[in-house]
Amino acid sequence: MHHEDLVYGMARRWTRSADDARDVAQDALIRAWRAIERYDRERLRALQPRAWLATIVRNVAHNRARDQGPTHDPIEAAGDPADTAVRPEQVALAREAAREWAGLLSRLPERQRVAVELRHVHGLSYPEVAEALGRPINTVKSDVHRGVLALRGTLDELEVAR
Repeated sequence: MHHEDLVYGMARRWTRSADDARDVAQDALIRAWRAIERYDRERLRALQPRAWLATIVRNVAHNRARDQGPTHDPIEAAGDPADTAVRPEQVALAREAAREWAGLLSRLPERQRVAVELRHVHGLSYPEVAEALGRPINTVKSDVHRGVLALRGTLDELEVAR
């Protein structure tokens, strides 16, 4: 499946560890496979696979969070430096930047954070984000816009403080 990276990437951002993300991604892909077997041709033609998979991953991660407690940890979501094949200094800088961005994103209200992540981190189009979240497209655009403005404001404040 060519959407595995998208599924794992979303799962990784919404879980504590790489192991949890693999479990969520695997569960989401299994659920998707089972669901798609029941779809008729018309429903398959209308399907937006990235948005559909984003919905499934978000639901699986949400259910896991409900059952196990909060799972979104910005520090863990920054990634594992062993996953890259670059120099240690570059890994350290990239990891610190990822931590900073994850921390900034975690300050947003959930509806804005999720919309911004789907749009700008995972690269879904506005129609795909709207479908994934079950919201009207203009509401999604507003949530993304407000989230980005809040991030810019926070970055401006940090620059002034430095």
